[in-house]
Amino acid sequence: MNHIRASVVMVVFFLQGALLFAQQTGPGVLNADELKHAVPAAYFFRGQSAPVQLRNSGGFHIAGDKLFLAALVDTSGYAADVAARYQGLLITEEKITVEGSELPAGAYGFGFLPDGKFVVMDVGAHDVMTVSFHMDKELHRAVPLKVVADQGSYRFYAGKKWVGIKVK
Repeated sequence: MNHIRASVVMVVFFLQGALLFAQQTGPGVLNADELKHAVPAAYFFRGQSAPVQLRNSGGFHIAGDKLFLAALVDTSGYAADVAARYQGLLITEEKITVEGSELPAGAYGFGFLPDGKFVVMDVGAHDVMTVSFHMDKELHRAVPLKVVADQGSYRFYAGKKWVGIKVK
């Protein structure tokens, strides 16, 4: 009986160690289960809280168990001028660069604008950063939002539009 008890205790310690190791992941794109646990159900921006579209979310791990998250939100309740620019949330727990421009850790709104610009706004809808985005004409199956690894950096896509992101 003592052997069984000792075996059970060893298995429990092994599983705890394996879970701890699994939680300490290195840099890389988040999978669907990780997104489900990290992406908020609603997001506050410009005086309102809007539902977040989990199915249209993406992100990546940053060293030290920190995250970059992006997701589309339902902007139907927003004023037309805000909804025209605000498409989703962007949360980064570490300083990043977007197309070479620095963005401090924080919570933001973002939009890919018709004039070829990607805008990042603080939660009061004030512009923090504006950079040009790229078009991926070779992309066959564009989806509303995704994040993909790209040789030590990441591409943040909205359809065929994308911006490059690097961790500082």
